[in-house]
Parts: sequence; C-alpha cells; structure tokens
Amino acid sequence: MIRVVVADDQPLIRLGLRVLVETEEDLELVGEAEDGRTAVELVRRARPDVVLLDIRMPVLDGLAALREITTDPALTGTRVVMVTTFELDEYVFEALRGGASGFVLKDSEPADLLRAIRVVAAGESLLSPAVTRRVIEAFARRPVGPGAPDLDSLTDREREVMGLVGHGLSNDEIAARLVISPATARTHVSRVMVKLGARDRAQLAVLANAGSGA
Repeated sequence: MIRVVVADDQPLIRLGLRVLVETEEDLELVGEAEDGRTAVELVRRARPDVVLLDIRMPVLDGLAALREITTDPALTGTRVVMVTTFELDEYVFEALRGGASGFVLKDSEPADLLRAIRVVAAGESLLSPAVTRRVIEAFARRPVGPGAPDLDSLTDREREVMGLVGHGLSNDEIAARLVISPATARTHVSRVMVKLGARDRAQLAVLANAGSGA
C-alpha cells in the first residue's frame, strides 16, 4: 500500500486528487493540507510514501515546504511530487534542485498522475510522463554552476549506468542493455548516487543530463 498526502490550496484540486487516490486499491490517502506549513506538519506526523505538493501555496510555499521535507532525516523514505499549472514553470527547476522526485501538471491525464505516484514510490526516476523529459532537457541546457557533479570519481561502467539513468531507463532495462543482472544494475546505480550525493534517481537523472550537456 502506497500512503499519499495531498497538499494544495485549491479545494477543487484537492477533491480531484483525493477521489483519484481513493479509487486505487494500492493507494491510501493519509491526509490533506491547504498550505505549505500544514503540509510539512502533516508529513512529519503521517510519514507518507509520496506527497503531492502544490508549488504555489500560502503561509509556506511549496518550494520551502519541499526543502523542509527533503532535508529532514526522519523523512528519508518520503518522496515528493510537485504539482504545477505551467509546463515549464521556473519553479520546477528549483524543485528539482530541492530534492523533488518528480512533478506533474494539474491538467495531466489521471493515468499519468497515478503512474507518477507509483514510479516515485518505487524509487525510480521522474522520467515517466513525457512532459517531465522535456523539463529535464530544458534544465540540462541551463548553465552548469559550481555544484556540477564530479564525474572523475566514477568508473567507466558507472558513467555508462548514469547515462542510462539519465535517459529514463529502469534498473531492469539497464541490466538488459548492459547484459548484467538487475541486482548488479541496482548496485551500480546506488554507488553512483552515493558518489555524487544524489538523493534519489530523480536527482541522478538531472545530474546525468547536466553533466553530459544534453
């Protein structure tokens, strides 16, 4: 069962997300919040697997709430999916830097949102909806600052694995591509994440694209 928290200041959006989550047998809605501060407090109490977090909210905006969640050692098992109205909202780039594991548009198809929840809960990359790939590509074209990943610490195989993660491949797909076992693929991905300080596959995918200049 994937436990979900919904945080959005628009009652109609919250209602739609609630109904969507509650209709799925493998999803459980464990709380709702209408502002960022309430969302953070709720997440700390409920410890959900996934948070659907609106970017623009009162009291505490979604980006600030995201940072509090992703930097809390007690919430390492919680993944955050940001919700936005605009396809290339500048806030999305900041959300990726802040540790978001993905984002969806408010007008996405229900199936895309449900898949995003499941993909993120499984620790996979945020490259599920097609729109997310476009956002990461746009993110990667932005100037790379001092915090660029140090790829010199990676072995050739690890760089190869990182590139495949950047293209949205799952561990099983990486294993098939490189003719290795899924367990070995998982080990490579984990080692790359540790070496580069990536919180999850979402950040690793962004680093891969930024590092390659894609």
